[in-house]
Amino acid sequence: MLNADSFFDLGGNYFAPLINNTEYVWEGLKNIKPFLKENLQPNVKELRMGRNLIENDTILYRGKVISRGFEIDNSGKKPVVKMEGEILEGASIVYAGAFLMDEEIFIGENTIIEPTALVKGPAYIGSKSEVRHGAYIRGDVLIGNDCVVGHTTEIKSSVMLGGSKAGHFAYIGDSILGRVNLGAGTKLANLKMTDTKVTLKLNGKTHETGLRKFGAILGDGVETGCNSVTAPGTLLGKNVLLYPNGFARGYYQPGMLIRIRQSYDLVNLEQQ
Repeated sequence: MLNADSFFDLGGNYFAPLINNTEYVWEGLKNIKPFLKENLQPNVKELRMGRNLIENDTILYRGKVISRGFEIDNSGKKPVVKMEGEILEGASIVYAGAFLMDEEIFIGENTIIEPTALVKGPAYIGSKSEVRHGAYIRGDVLIGNDCVVGHTTEIKSSVMLGGSKAGHFAYIGDSILGRVNLGAGTKLANLKMTDTKVTLKLNGKTHETGLRKFGAILGDGVETGCNSVTAPGTLLGKNVLLYPNGFARGYYQPGMLIRIRQSYDLVNLEQQ
């Protein structure tokens, strides 16, 4: 019930080895650093040219860095790169004003890094993903395909398995996310106020995670409303809905609805 298969469909997922053989899904957090050390193949050295700030719009295309002679068409939903009248299918764009703080970064195909986004390695960013204006990737991060790290969203020591959307003002710390959508202002708190490790109580049993920092596990299909918060060590099963301004703590079975408790009776209020 608490293994990876209970939360995610990992068929063919590049990050599956992180958690496939774990008894408890949160054990995958301990595997992020070793996974990056073994598998990361950085591809931004030539792009950075020894500088943190990307000074001109730059293209990554078929393993090459292109810094001139192309145009970016921003008229559609997503930008398109053209060169000599032809569309460069699979080209990734790193816009001027983005910060790549070191060389321990991989950027996949058809991915966009917008101005003022800041990326610290080690970090893997998959294909068809977006790192938007003002996003902060703090290192030890695995971002899969079709993901969004949105405006002023911060992520550290976490995994977005793919199809994971955090479009606006989110905090994602020491967490694993499946195909989810985080409402604006969602916070996945990762550190207890007391100086103790995170434990999880379920069916009368206490699970010692051994983790001082542990945010949340969000299964496929999870939706969080705007300004919602999860306590350290929260597990949301598949298709759980967390209402706006809601708070979640502990384990929630698949399909549950979590909403704040109303402190007043609307019917009586209208009669006053």
